[in-house]
Amino acid sequence: MTKASLSLETLAHRAFDFFWHETHPETGLTKDRAKNIGKTDSYTVASVAATGYALAALPIGVSRGWVTKTDAERRALLTLRFLSEGIAPNKGFFYHFLDWRDGKRVWSCELSSIDSTLLFLGALAAGRFFGGECAERADALVAKADWRWMQNAASAPSMGWKPESGFLEARWTGYTEASYLYLLALGAPEHPLPQSAWDALAFTENSAVPAFWAQMTPGYVNLKGLKDRQGRDWWKIFTRSHEKNIAFCAQNAEKYVTYREGIWGITACDQPPPVGYGAQSPREGDHDGTVAPTAALAGILFVPEQTSKAITSLQRRFGDKITGRYGLANALNADKSWFDTDVIGIDLGMALLAWENSKTGLLWKLVGEHPFLRRGLDVAGFTAARPRQVS
Repeated sequence: MTKASLSLETLAHRAFDFFWHETHPETGLTKDRAKNIGKTDSYTVASVAATGYALAALPIGVSRGWVTKTDAERRALLTLRFLSEGIAPNKGFFYHFLDWRDGKRVWSCELSSIDSTLLFLGALAAGRFFGGECAERADALVAKADWRWMQNAASAPSMGWKPESGFLEARWTGYTEASYLYLLALGAPEHPLPQSAWDALAFTENSAVPAFWAQMTPGYVNLKGLKDRQGRDWWKIFTRSHEKNIAFCAQNAEKYVTYREGIWGITACDQPPPVGYGAQSPREGDHDGTVAPTAALAGILFVPEQTSKAITSLQRRFGDKITGRYGLANALNADKSWFDTDVIGIDLGMALLAWENSKTGLLWKLVGEHPFLRRGLDVAGFTAARPRQVS
């Protein structure tokens, strides 16, 4: 057991440390994952989504005094220059996974619409915070994305494209994590998605979904108290997803040891061997007792008391088994006596941004007020949509 539980601020600081230390010093690309407990790793694969969160983390680090503005701006420029000059995106989009040393595609991965969007949002955050060349490069990077091409004559954009086989059949339809993709793409200065794409985004809400579906968009855009053209209150949708997750874990706590004492957080994360990375949902037949501490932490915007309780219980019950240089392990399953030794960039990013927004609304101010996002909100029917200031 640890001698004392780490505070939420300390966990946020350690998440920032991941982005600061696991970013390549020559390319500015950030590892997809890193070893949290035990010896340092030899991983060489970056993800563009983690790189986006690394860019978004820089304003937080400066504001918190964790890094100097000079060093942070230098890092942002390194990354944005490499993205602009060291990689040749296709139609403005980037491959999901890259070698962090040279930016070359790995694992025959897809040109990813969703992961490119996470890169774009992080770039906009850094651009707005530092201004100057950072802002110019960030805006230009986002403007290159050809959303009409990714839409490929359908109502919804494709999840990606591969040079070997073309567009992926899967598309961003219904209720998923992709609302932030739509909001940025609708407001893009060149080749935006048309309003009809948002209007076609129809679904019957299902709250029994992985937690991250309700955690990525509010990292950048504050939709609290707002409704879109169809009358949907996305903040309430996100809140119900968290409440369903918490209630399901509580209801199954007698059967599953992991869920006891207020622990929750069923989402996409590492899974016990031999599965590897995967997604689970809070519904029968789609879970096995695996939770991600970052999912509970990223819920702080919606269920702060349950977040605090879960994080406290996790540390009290499992202590050193899940605590390392970058905070708490990506995932654990006490029922299978399995405790992950890695952390994953996008999960740390969601948690870090949610924590900061719960305190200051910093990312909402930087990204939610950017002209691209404001235009996207207007096109989606959030006509009065402006990120609320946090006192």
